[in-house]
Amino acid sequence: MARHNRRRTDEVRPLSAGYASRRAEGDSIVQDVTGAQATKTYICPGCNQQIRPGTAHVVVWDRYDGPQWRRHWHSPCWRRH
Repeated sequence: MARHNRRRTDEVRPLSAGYASRRAEGDSIVQDVTGAQATKTYICPGCNQQIRPGTAHVVVWDRYDGPQWRRHWHSPCWRRH
């Protein structure tokens, strides 16, 4: 039988220690991501546009829900939010 390496749904991927410091903004935790750390493409929930690899941005999650619900935002979109 083939082996499937699937992430368990209750397993939370840890945040990398290499990221910049986190800060609280209201009920949200905001973490800056430098362009060098951004290696994937994400969709910003503020403008529904791509955040391309190499683009500095922020990762945001609700402090009560935890980092498994984090979203990647363009920095200007988050500030307007």
